[in-house]
Amino acid sequence: MTASTSEPAVRAVPDESPGAEAEPARKSLALVASKGGLDEVYPVLIMASTAAALGWDTRVFCTFYGLDIVNPKRNKKLKVSAVGNAASPPPLERGPEFRVPTILGILPGMNWVATKMMKSWMKKSNIPDFSGMMDICLENGVQFYACATTMGVMNVAQSDVMPEASCLGATAFLDFAADADIALFV
Repeated sequence: MTASTSEPAVRAVPDESPGAEAEPARKSLALVASKGGLDEVYPVLIMASTAAALGWDTRVFCTFYGLDIVNPKRNKKLKVSAVGNAASPPPLERGPEFRVPTILGILPGMNWVATKMMKSWMKKSNIPDFSGMMDICLENGVQFYACATTMGVMNVAQSDVMPEASCLGATAFLDFAADADIALFV
């Protein structure tokens, strides 16, 4: 994950009326979501929902596999990959030294096991499932965008994107991200 911040953290909006004090501008967060694994989507949704709960203008640009976030046909099937996941294998509750050998990730059904484990961790931590997190984001005003270029590359139609998300080009999102207080590429 890379982060960039711009100065100043709070921008003042000048008020021309006599004796008026400047009000701080609303903070903003620009997130670029480029991955579609369940373990890669949760950080995006947690950051977005937290920023929105703080009253920030929060926008998420979904590109490449991140398009799965706004695709109702695919977002119900998000998985954790047991192979090629830099954070794998996950620690198990058998002691601090026991870890699942990476080679086991190639066995049939291991993605299912890894996905079930992730969902279990979230539930035990009182973190809503994907659908619940999306509801929280949308209820708090998080704006989701599907990358127009990626939609063309991956043959994703506008009808494949949830109605709450807009199709947007990278240039338009960069206009927002350039002025955002925080911009993250996840």
